Amino acid sequence: MKIRFGTRGSRLAMVQAGLVADALRGRGVEAQLITIRTSGDRLADVALADFGGKALFVKEIEEAILDGRVDAGVHSLKDLPALLPDGLALAAFPPRADVRDVLLTRTGAGLDDLPRGARVATSSLRRRALLLARRPDLTVEPIRGNVDTRLRKLEEGLCDALVMAWAGLERLGLKPERAQVLDAREFLPAVGQGTLAVEARGSDRAVLEALRSLDDAGTRSGSLAERAFLRRLGAGCHTPVAGLARVEGGTLVMDGLVASVDGRTMIRGRADGAATRAEAVGEKLADDLLARGAGPILAAGGPA
Repeated sequence: MKIRFGTRGSRLAMVQAGLVADALRGRGVEAQLITIRTSGDRLADVALADFGGKALFVKEIEEAILDGRVDAGVHSLKDLPALLPDGLALAAFPPRADVRDVLLTRTGAGLDDLPRGARVATSSLRRRALLLARRPDLTVEPIRGNVDTRLRKLEEGLCDALVMAWAGLERLGLKPERAQVLDAREFLPAVGQGTLAVEARGSDRAVLEALRSLDDAGTRSGSLAERAFLRRLGAGCHTPVAGLARVEGGTLVMDGLVASVDGRTMIRGRADGAATRAEAVGEKLADDLLARGAGPILAAGGPA
């Protein structure tokens, strides 16, 4: 059989879709990549939170799946809204890559070495809050563009430091010498960070069966827990939220947080349970944070 994958046209998106396609080809399935330009790509110079958030990177791909132009889509899981459109399913979660964030500077300075008022660029409200919680003196600035564009802006001196996902750099084969990997226990990653999600029509049994061979059980359990956590919080793109779930033995352990944009208020929690009840673990953690005051923080961040 042949599976047509919709993907964004950025170098990272093409590499990620290529990883999925190559894995299928190794299993005897023909795979084709079809580039789809998304709203997020067209709005390259605006704050995504003001125009629908990261869902802008998936909307057109999902429409192409639903109307049959492609059979499946490959996404960074952290770009997917907590609720899928009717008719679509997450068919596979390949093994997760490194979940951590990385700090990049021109000098190799660590986070504590940056001078007072240093300009740190990031596209993420979560990273902004975590940076300011650790270093409230920093000037945290928004940045857009693909990985290469962001690295170029750093080298040109448009910022003093840059915080990005380590997984994206690794997938592109980039290993900057002056990178400082941030501890995921403090800098809790975004829900779905480091994870690829393969989306397809829920009614397309042949495609779903072929894609199932790519699924990693531990990654699926963690992903379902994290997405249930996000869904239960009702969190939108205007509030810093983080969550990381992993399987330890037969137990699923999940850490999560909700923070104010300025990093001054941060509610953290942990929940665990059976890996077979992943969504219940995520919901339990969300309920705990809500009971301890996350609701007003989420409300202050704007509509979900």
